[in-house]
Amino acid sequence: MCGRYASTKNPATLAVDFDAVDATDGAAPGADYNVAPTKPVLSVVTRHPRDAEGNPDPDRKVRSIRVMRWGLVPHWAKDPGIGSRMINARADSVTSKPAFRDAMARRRCLIPADGWYEWQRTGHHKQPFFITPADGSTLALAGLWSTWRGADAAAQPLVTCAVLTTDAVGPLRDIHDRMPLILPADDWPAWLDPDSDDARTLLGPPSEQLVQALELRPVSTAVNDVRHGGPELVKSLEPEQPALLDLDHIR
Repeated sequence: MCGRYASTKNPATLAVDFDAVDATDGAAPGADYNVAPTKPVLSVVTRHPRDAEGNPDPDRKVRSIRVMRWGLVPHWAKDPGIGSRMINARADSVTSKPAFRDAMARRRCLIPADGWYEWQRTGHHKQPFFITPADGSTLALAGLWSTWRGADAAAQPLVTCAVLTTDAVGPLRDIHDRMPLILPADDWPAWLDPDSDDARTLLGPPSEQLVQALELRPVSTAVNDVRHGGPELVKSLEPEQPALLDLDHIR
């Protein structure tokens, strides 16, 4: 699964990484080493640009960096609170689940991340790990997005997203049986294309080669508290340190 991750690069940097334009309009969240559900997050989408009347141009596509809220709210939902329970979508059932199948068909996104956290149960405790590219590059997590409009027609629509998860691969299985669906750069065009059904072929677990390029780093249990969001959260525990640290001491 994916319940917390780190995202510290600004939209301008991500625009270069993903060959996109910055469409955040100054609303981008700041660097956060402990992104939690319902927070605003950065995402990458490809859409047909629209004219002043709202008509899409079928001959053009633009890839852009957008701001969304983590926790997908389907367009048909009566209450946007449902999003807090829909932060992840299972890749093996996403094409059939009513909450996700429309988004899977036409509203796919990438969610940039420095890495994500996962917890390994050790006895009576859970040890957090930060899983990140060893070379410091940006991960592209496969995601879905949706636009929700409430009863107030004048209110701004709520744009939300979910992270796809799949079976864990390689050494990640020793930590948890699920992991985010990571997509290599070669797969980004097909995943983001709003006119293509080819994305269905990308729903399998990532390759062993892709996973081997990740570092599995034990980190402090300070990440358990969403009030903590600084760079100390991704610092590797020293071998002589206990796995579980006192949060009051960290503060």
